[in-house]
Amino acid sequence: MKPEEIKPDTKLCTIVGWNAQTGKTRKYFNAILKEKAVNATAIALNLRDDNFDFMMKNLAASPVKQMMLEDDFRFSILNYLDKGSDFEYIDFIEVIDGKIIGYNLEDEVDVIAKDVEFMDADMRLAVKTLIIANRWYDTPIDMDLVPQIMKK
Repeated sequence: MKPEEIKPDTKLCTIVGWNAQTGKTRKYFNAILKEKAVNATAIALNLRDDNFDFMMKNLAASPVKQMMLEDDFRFSILNYLDKGSDFEYIDFIEVIDGKIIGYNLEDEVDVIAKDVEFMDADMRLAVKTLIIANRWYDTPIDMDLVPQIMKK
């Protein structure tokens, strides 16, 4: 979605990373939303480590309620969670009732995907974005879409 296409009724979520704007998480996620004609987009926040600390300390009081994480912050976010810090790393967070809750999707990928032993990290990320899009925007989890969104 181009900036000029964002309207007042466009739903927004966030992706954070050192280069979130050009990262694969945003690319895959927005490809799913476009393919399924969902009026939503992931806004990328390119952050340094010190900016991440400031943002996380203020996140619960901010308007951000849904956030995906690039690899850069999937481990360090554990220190800021109210719930979910028992995972090795976090794929996405949600702010619910002022609490920051982290989620790891590894087990869900293993349940949904066939032949997981042949999946590389990019394929796993594409499946994770399908799961998140389903959770946040009720898009179907269509495994046939994985190769298509990885090409875009």
